Amino acid sequence: MSLLTVGTVAFDAIETPFGKTDKIIGGAATYISLSASYFTHPVHLVSVVGGDFPKEEIRLMEERGIHTEGLEIRENEKSFFWSGKYHNDLNSRDTLITELNVLADFKPVVPAVARRAEYLMLGNLTPDIQREVIQQMEVRPKLIVLDTMNFWMDVAMDSLKETLKLVDVLTINDEEARQLSGEYSLVKAAATILKMGPKYLVIKKGEHGALLFHEGQVFYAPALPLEDVFDPTGAGDTFAGGYIGYLAMTRNTSFQNQKNAIIYGSAMASFCVERFGTERLLNLNKELIVERARKFIQLVDTDLRLEFTV
Repeated sequence: MSLLTVGTVAFDAIETPFGKTDKIIGGAATYISLSASYFTHPVHLVSVVGGDFPKEEIRLMEERGIHTEGLEIRENEKSFFWSGKYHNDLNSRDTLITELNVLADFKPVVPAVARRAEYLMLGNLTPDIQREVIQQMEVRPKLIVLDTMNFWMDVAMDSLKETLKLVDVLTINDEEARQLSGEYSLVKAAATILKMGPKYLVIKKGEHGALLFHEGQVFYAPALPLEDVFDPTGAGDTFAGGYIGYLAMTRNTSFQNQKNAIIYGSAMASFCVERFGTERLLNLNKELIVERARKFIQLVDTDLRLEFTV
C-alpha cells in the first residue's frame, strides 16, 4: 500500500573506530525509503537536495520503487551535509560539521499523487514542517508515524506537543523519551507520552533493542548480536522504514502485528550497521530479510519449562 516519507536526503561524512568515509549518501528519508521499499510500493519521497546530489543515486532510488516526484532539486545550491565521529562504544558521537544548505528554508510540497497515501512516515524535521505535511494530506492516512529528537525538545517543545496530537506512533530513543516525559522510568515515561496524543510509542535502545508501548501493554524486541558493526548512523531510520513498510504491506496496525513490524524493523537496522551509509540496504532480498528476522525470533522464542518448588 502507498507510503509517503518526508525527511532529509543528504551527504554524511562518518568516522568510527572501524574506518572513516568522505561524503556518502545519507539522510533520514533516504534510509527510511530504502528500508520500506523492500516491503511496500509505491514509496513516495518528499525532500530537497542541491545540484551537487548525484543523479545516479536518485536513479537507484527509483529502481527500488521509490517515487521521487516530491524530491525538490535546487541546481544552484548545496545539499544538507553532516559530519560526525563515533566513540569506541558506538553509542555516543560528536557532531563535527552541520551545513543546512538547502534544508535551511525547506518547505515540503506533497505531490498530488501522494496526498492520499495510506501510510505516512515523518522523518526528523522541525515539528512545524511535520505538521504542515499532515495538513497537506487530502485524506487522513491510516497510520501516521513521527520521529523526532532531543534538539526539537530543547527549542520547539510547544510545537512538538501540538504535532504529537496529530500522530498515531512516536519513535524516539530512551534518552529522548526521558526528556520529553520528565520521567526516568521508561514505563512511566511511556504512560506520560501516550497521554500527549500518540496511540503507540516505540522507544529505540540501539544495541539493546526496542520497546513498544500501547494501552498498558509492552513488547520488547532484543537487538541481534552482530560480529561486525561499522556504522550506526542510519540504523534508527532504517528501523522506522522497515517498521512502517511492514505495516503498510500487511495493512494491519494492531498491537499484535506491530510486534512483527518491530522485529522486521530491527532486522533491517541490523543490516544497515554492517556497512557504511546505505551500502548494505542496496543489496538485500526477501530471503535474506526473512532469514534475519527469524534470528530475532529465535532470541525471544523459548521452550524452557520454568519450575519453582519449595
